[in-house]
This record gives sequence, C-alpha cells and structure tokens, in this order.
Amino acid sequence: MSPVAAENARTETATTESTAAESTATARPAPVITSRGAGLGVLLALLATVVWSGSFVATRDLADSVPPVQAVFWRWIIALLAVAPFAARPLWRQRALIRRHLGHVTLASLFGVTLYNTLVHQAGLTTSAGNMGMIMAASPVIMAGYARLGGERLGVRRVLGTLIAVLGVLLLVGEGSPTLAPGAGDLWMFAAALSFATYSALLKRRPAELDGLAFLLATFVLGTLMLAPAYAVSLAVQGGFPVTAGTVGPLLYVGVCSSAVAFFCWNRAVSLIGAARAGVVYYLQPVCVALLAALLLGERLGAVGVGCMVLILGGVAMSSAR
Repeated sequence: MSPVAAENARTETATTESTAAESTATARPAPVITSRGAGLGVLLALLATVVWSGSFVATRDLADSVPPVQAVFWRWIIALLAVAPFAARPLWRQRALIRRHLGHVTLASLFGVTLYNTLVHQAGLTTSAGNMGMIMAASPVIMAGYARLGGERLGVRRVLGTLIAVLGVLLLVGEGSPTLAPGAGDLWMFAAALSFATYSALLKRRPAELDGLAFLLATFVLGTLMLAPAYAVSLAVQGGFPVTAGTVGPLLYVGVCSSAVAFFCWNRAVSLIGAARAGVVYYLQPVCVALLAALLLGERLGAVGVGCMVLILGGVAMSSAR
C-alpha cells in the first residue's frame, strides 16, 4: 500500500470512529428519574405549595396598606438579599452561560417574577385570600396543556386525576355548584395562574448545564429590574407606605419564605418530576389555604368544603402516583 493510500485509510478509519462516537453520545438515553428522586420532587413541590398558601394570607393583609407594585418590588429586594449569599458565586461563574441563554432567562423572569406576583397582589385588592388560593389551582391545568403541546403523554390516570381535582376546585369555588362567576379580583388571579403556568413550562426547558441557584438569582435580578420603572411611577403617584410591624412582617414572609425558599423548592421539583406532575401537587393549594383560614381566621369548612378537599386530594394522589 502506498503512503498516500495508507494515509487515506487512516483518515477514513478515524472519521468512522469519530462518527460512531458522536452517534453513541447522541443516542445516549436521558437519565431515568428514580423513585427516590420522584419522591423528593413531590415533597419539594408540596413544601413550595404550603409556603405559597400562607403568602396569600400575607398578600391579602398587605393589600390595605401597601400598593401592589411597591409590595412586589420590596418582596424581591428581600428575596435577592436572602438568595445572594448562596447564589452569587454560581451566578458569576456562569455569567457567560447566562448571557448565551439571556432570552430564555428573561422570559422566565418576566412571567415568574415580574408579572405573576404583581397580578397576585393586584388581585388581593378585590378578592379574598381563599378565592386567590382556589383560583390558582387552575395553574396545573394549564401546565398539563403545555406539557401535552410539548409532546408529553399525560396518560389516562393523570388526566382522570386532573379532572377529579378540577371538579373539586370548581365545587369549592362555586360553594357546592360546579359554576364560576369571577369578579375583578378573580380575573386578576386567573391571569396570575396563566403567568405562573407559563413560568413553570419555561422551567422545564431550562438549559441543563445552567446551575439552579444561578438561574434563580438571575431571574430575581432581571425581574426586579423590570419592576423598577413601575415602582418609580407608583412611588411618585401613590406615595410610600408606612413602615410598621404590620407591613414589614408580611413582606419578610413573602420575600424570604414565599420568594426565596419556595421558588428554589419549586424549581428543583420541576427539574426532578416535570412541570405537569409538580402542577398536580399544586392542586393542594386551595386545601392548604382553606385549612390556614380555618386555623388563623376561624372560618368553618363545612361539609361541602370537606367533600371538595377529598376530591382534590384524591385527584392529586391519582395523578401523581407512578
């Protein structure tokens, strides 16, 4: 064999081996979620749901003394201060990656930070905390719709469980009748539910190489920056709010617990079990809100409320079971 022919043969062999290696890497199956990982994901989604349930009570308390945009702005300032000590270093290390995926991170910031909480606080002006929690249970339906549009098969059991949970929510909102006649505040909450579901769908498509804490802090920073102009307008038109225990306490809760802790838990849960299954756990929110209202405000659930909770819990168990 001539030197040229030998060189050509070596080149063809190297090319074949490189192609085979690339094919193997491309065909490598995605990591399988273990039972332990799925269980942790459900627990984290449940923790976020419980914490967010308490935030509706705090949000309703703030509505009478703090303008919505100002409440949301300071909520995220507090969240930034709480998360920065843990996430600043990962964010700096992945700053080039953040710039590369800036469009995706900005959209997640817009729907999850800027819009969602502003809509929730706006709704708190004209509707009750109970209604806010119950209407937010519409989010998992939208999440499941996004998952189906993305090609995910929901399965008969998950669809049936979702329908049962939806029926429980409708009966709870309609006080025993499966009807819904929303007021202005309720419509704001439906918009918040759509925004949160969109944020959760974006989480599902977060670049795998992007660190969770870095992503979290980046969305907090961008979302707060997008809120800044609206905050300045609100401050000029409506003035500030009184700094008292009645305003600082709820702001600390929604800033540290409902924003920093709950968002971290929710983001991690979505990465482990997906937005659709995490969304099913979110159906427990009206149950949690109703229980908190009974414990803190002395509201009685009644037979209809208990029956609706049974439907919601049953639907969640059916839909989230592996």
